[in-house]
Amino acid sequence: MNIERQIEFDKIKEIWAGLAVTDRAKEKIMATSVLFSENELRKQLRDTTNARALIEKLGTPPLQNSSEIKEILMIADKGDCLTPYQLERVEKVLVAIRRLKDYLEKGKAYNNSLSYYEENLDALEPLREEIRMKIRNGGVDDYASKELCQMRRQIIRCEEQMKQKAEQVMRSYKECMADHYCTIRNGRVCIPVKKEYKLKISGSVIDKSSTGNTLFIEPAGAAKYYEELQALKIGEENEVYRILYTLSVMAAASSPALRENLSMIEKLDYILSKGKLSIDMDAVEPSINTERRILLSGARHPLMDRNTAVPLQFDIGRKVRGIIITGPNTGGKTVAIKTVMLNCIMAQCGLHVTCKSADICMNSAYLCDIGDGQNLSENLSTFSAHITNVLEVIKEVNRDSFVILDELGSGTDPAEGMGIAIAILEELRKSGAIFLVTTHYPEVKEYAAKTEDIVNARMTFDKETLSPTYQMVIGEAGESCAFYIADRLGMPSKMLQVAIRAAYGDSAVDSYQFVNAGHPIVKTNTFKITKAKKTGSHTDYRHQYHLGDSVMVYPEKKIGIVCAPVNEKGVLRVQLPNKKIWINHKRVKLHVAAKELYPEDYDFSIIFETVENRKKRHDMQRKYTDEVVECEP
Repeated sequence: MNIERQIEFDKIKEIWAGLAVTDRAKEKIMATSVLFSENELRKQLRDTTNARALIEKLGTPPLQNSSEIKEILMIADKGDCLTPYQLERVEKVLVAIRRLKDYLEKGKAYNNSLSYYEENLDALEPLREEIRMKIRNGGVDDYASKELCQMRRQIIRCEEQMKQKAEQVMRSYKECMADHYCTIRNGRVCIPVKKEYKLKISGSVIDKSSTGNTLFIEPAGAAKYYEELQALKIGEENEVYRILYTLSVMAAASSPALRENLSMIEKLDYILSKGKLSIDMDAVEPSINTERRILLSGARHPLMDRNTAVPLQFDIGRKVRGIIITGPNTGGKTVAIKTVMLNCIMAQCGLHVTCKSADICMNSAYLCDIGDGQNLSENLSTFSAHITNVLEVIKEVNRDSFVILDELGSGTDPAEGMGIAIAILEELRKSGAIFLVTTHYPEVKEYAAKTEDIVNARMTFDKETLSPTYQMVIGEAGESCAFYIADRLGMPSKMLQVAIRAAYGDSAVDSYQFVNAGHPIVKTNTFKITKAKKTGSHTDYRHQYHLGDSVMVYPEKKIGIVCAPVNEKGVLRVQLPNKKIWINHKRVKLHVAAKELYPEDYDFSIIFETVENRKKRHDMQRKYTDEVVECEP
């Protein structure tokens, strides 16, 4: 029995999780369940109230997702070297911690207890400053160390000298050049030389063009700078790794403090997300009691538009343990019981509730049966599903439980369903639990009226506009209004009178006033079924043609002789001059029957087989032979 899904608390969780920033806080939200410790629950509610107050005073808190940084710290803890990107992520988190500390520090001016979590955060300023000074734009900064700065300057100077030397050679041998600029090939400065002038330029051939007409030569004067450049780059790489390893060691040393910071951020994210949810839903902090009392003023369903939702007034537990709610379909009965339980569960999870004010008791279990629960794969009908769920409720219910049952006893014979409904209500009453039940059975209303600890309630309905008002009136039984609804929707009065007599007897007919009296139902045009015309008995075309029949072949109108009768697919074989063909029986017509052309025992092999085949068949009938009869295609 998935209580959260049935009353839509899972949707509340999805909205709530969307307000959190860190993955850990989102996971904690989706795993949140009701609290059974009064002290812990009161603390959680205070946190929610303080979180809302802090956000209203200071705005959205500067939180940041910490999933990536945890993986980076694992790498650092292993002693591996962090990349500049990873170190920048560490610095980014440290900046977020610094901002969060400043945010919480400001909250102390309002004496908000959440603000004192600031003391548990360590911004690790030395590490943050060291990373900021040495890592920039995804790489190690030129000024990260004096040695690195000097090496990079020398590298730039060396590259310029190589280029100048190459350009000097190009100016001296203009007629030998295939182009007017030098290029870099395989890390070396090269000049484009025409193939025929290869021997005039002193240097090494590094590459050539796709056609082979241009050679890319590194001038001899530039080669010595290349060797110097390579040595400088090796030195630069070593210095970069030294700096990265130094910062990685610092990050690893700060790892315990960083993990504590991340844990605190996730905790604050969870708490502050409750404050965000309270603001978004315009909720209030409920009072909590353990005296089995629920009092809601101006309650509304958290998922409904607050501008259109009609506030619900609800009171149970002081003198009454069970409420039987009746009223018309679409009158808001199911929404009402969901609203009550949803607000109670939210309160017991440490969340604010969507009411003007609320006094809510703690419950040991929330049990419900809502919806028809049909399941074809498990062969469960509506009634079977209801009874299965209700039996689970009866097994778990105790005096500290809160139970809601929708359409109790529905889905079966009304008389038997009513009896089962009363039996279930009696069991719930004996348990001492708080329960809300919706029904249409008049006998159940009578049971509630004469039973101690149980009262009727009704959802009001405007008979003039046929619209529900979504107001619950406790202490009064409601009516289904089915006859009024059917009348307004166009059911003729004669049909309604039959329905009233069947339900309440002849005497009840005069008590109803109908607005559609005398308006019969006008039949509308519908599609008509066109039946296929019946034909005579089907002719078996396989008996239409016989071996030797003379037939006319269409559309060519050629005369042929049937040499193979019609098969099951309606195809026969016809001997035409110089060839035999397979053809559908619909394309031939009987010209002269075989019995009119040939004697009764005529041997048709004379017509259809060659002389050689006939001779071979004759030999086969007399003796053993190796001859093979050739069949025509």
